[in-house]
Amino acid sequence: MTTIKLHNSKTRKKEVFTPIDAQNVRMYVCGPTVYDRAHLGNARPVVVFDVLYRLLRHVYGCDQVTYVRNFTDVDDKINARAADSGRSIGEITEETIGWYLDDMGALGALEPDQMPRATQYIGAMVAMIEDLIAKGHAYAAEGHVLFSVSSYKAYGALSGRSVDDMIAGARVEVAPYKRDPMDFVLWKPSSDDLPGWDGPVFEGKSVGRGRPGWHIECSAMAYELLGASFDIHGGGNDLMFPHHENEVAQSCCAHPEGHFANYWLHNEMLLVEGKKMSKSLGNFFTVRDLLDQGVPGEVIRYVLLSTHYGKPMDWTAEKAAGAASKLEDYIMIIEKYGDLDAAQKIEPMKEIIEALSDDLNTHAALSGLDQLANHAMGTELARNIEFLGLYSFEQIEEKVVTFRSGQAGLKPLADKLFALRTEAMTSKNFAAVDAMKQALSDAGVQVQMSKTEIELFPTPDFDPSKLEGL
Repeated sequence: MTTIKLHNSKTRKKEVFTPIDAQNVRMYVCGPTVYDRAHLGNARPVVVFDVLYRLLRHVYGCDQVTYVRNFTDVDDKINARAADSGRSIGEITEETIGWYLDDMGALGALEPDQMPRATQYIGAMVAMIEDLIAKGHAYAAEGHVLFSVSSYKAYGALSGRSVDDMIAGARVEVAPYKRDPMDFVLWKPSSDDLPGWDGPVFEGKSVGRGRPGWHIECSAMAYELLGASFDIHGGGNDLMFPHHENEVAQSCCAHPEGHFANYWLHNEMLLVEGKKMSKSLGNFFTVRDLLDQGVPGEVIRYVLLSTHYGKPMDWTAEKAAGAASKLEDYIMIIEKYGDLDAAQKIEPMKEIIEALSDDLNTHAALSGLDQLANHAMGTELARNIEFLGLYSFEQIEEKVVTFRSGQAGLKPLADKLFALRTEAMTSKNFAAVDAMKQALSDAGVQVQMSKTEIELFPTPDFDPSKLEGL
């Protein structure tokens, strides 16, 4: 069996991945808070963990892997959006979830096996909070329930920070009802105009109507769907503290028989043209913005995979243009040398599997595609493009058909250029040939010339209107 190695944030080193149960490999990834469109930075963990999901399914079997990614559909940002827009919370969350799935699907991401919504697990959250209270790890005050950080001696182990450092470096909410500045909210009161549920019981009576804190959501859903111990927990490195640190604390205290996640993976953040993405800098955009601007989902995915997940990713227009050109070349090679029926029956390239098994080295995996393309291995190229999620087989077939149609439409121009070249070889005057080649290039047509034929290929920049004069 293929050996997978992953950099475990928990131990700060690369380790051989050994699942708790090879027949039931389990992964949890923190999902979005659904109040607005997903921006490009939100897409990076989706693509990263989609690749890991595909690798795990390949190694252990599709039916032996469970991937859970949640939707946070109760949150103050959602409440604020509802108040500002005059729309209902349910309408906003339902619409945003639909947007999210559509946009991530456009990037080739498979849907996880389970996509729980926080509001579906309020009962489980309340039960976990009551358990933490009973075990002395939580207390109630002024309608709130808070986790007592001092009750969990290993707090800070995941992020590698001391509690004093965390207090100094974090935006800790100062509140009179807290026993300690680092204590965090498990439950908070809701006014009549906000979503609310019956709260946990403390000292024989309910703390009152309220809603869960953010951190308890993932712990409760992970426990209900994956158990007290599971294999992999993932997310962006901005979540390591406090979100993931708090998840570990409350989960291990509520279920000391388990150890929550064995392997923690965190992807680095995203830059745009070398700068942090920011609305004030004018370089902030959503995935839908890019798609609507004509940047295909496969191009976005390719660029995201071109940098290792553990390094900052710099999105640039130059990288996007290069990815679009490369993917178009791949389709040309598949059209000329590939057999799509055969592609669906072969295994992914060994070198690509080895690259991904080495801590998801997606950059090396993409180099494997180049190797196949350079050797005109169209069938194998199609299989591995599909495995990496750049195109489905159906999409490859559509691209090939479109390419052939475009190429057929250019056949008369190819014949004309061939005739001009034949004439020029006698007259030694290649001005007309060079002029036509330039006109074709300006129209987004790639020209390939050999001694016996000339082939014309439409590129992603193909503009038929520029060919009217030819």
